[in-house]
Amino acid sequence: MKTSNPVLSRLGQAAERERAAGYGQAPGQPGYGQPGYGQPAYGAPYPTATGYPASPPAVRPMTVDDVVVKTVTLLGITGISAVAAWNLIPASATGAAWIGAALVGLVLGLVISFMRVANPALVVTYAVVEGVFVGMVSKFFENILGYQGIVLQAVVATFGVFFLMAVLYRARVIRATPKFTRALVSIMAGLFAVMLINFVLALFDVNTGLRDNGPVGYIFSLVCIVVASLSFILNFNEVEEGVRMGLPQRYSWTAAFGILVGLVWLYLEILRLLSFLQGDD
Repeated sequence: MKTSNPVLSRLGQAAERERAAGYGQAPGQPGYGQPGYGQPAYGAPYPTATGYPASPPAVRPMTVDDVVVKTVTLLGITGISAVAAWNLIPASATGAAWIGAALVGLVLGLVISFMRVANPALVVTYAVVEGVFVGMVSKFFENILGYQGIVLQAVVATFGVFFLMAVLYRARVIRATPKFTRALVSIMAGLFAVMLINFVLALFDVNTGLRDNGPVGYIFSLVCIVVASLSFILNFNEVEEGVRMGLPQRYSWTAAFGILVGLVWLYLEILRLLSFLQGDD
């Protein structure tokens, strides 16, 4: 399975590696996911070190339910971490905690995205760090800038968009065709490049207006919200393909991680846009 999804692309590659490596089978035996995998010759018992027959090796494949449970778990961890950071970190340290969590989260996200094997411990750690980051950003907008109720509004809007995209994908109104995938991934890469350049310029006191309360800031935020929303289509498609190909259960953590990344990005963009709207009041 080939994919251009920037977060979950390793799932398809993992399936190919599992097939090629045979997931620990003896030489000459069929690989993972191939006909006859884990089965002896017709009529022969499963051998063991003692010579007695044994049950066939069991590798439970990933299911949609696995991904749902892992995603809910990561969201719960992120939420608890965000609430803890909001209440325990003083306002004077908001900026330092915000930047520190952002940098650590970026490093962890890159490591998880390019790892060959899904690592639940790293994914959970990422959720904790992202919780601190989201908590500090949320506290900054609601308490320090004084946009009352903005966090709840952003949370409701984020999950509303997520479930809407799930319904549209389920109904096949929007499909992850190769052309759609290539176009969306290219746009996402372009957006992240623009945001990185804007961040570097901001360090040198160069204001592009890209993140200001103005026409340019409005348009850019709306574009980011639309792209972040459409990225869930890639996530859903990748999960569906992973289940169809019988990926091992542990890869449900990777799938859940990808969905969490999209939810955090969408939440932050909606939070920023709502701050623009409240700022005009």
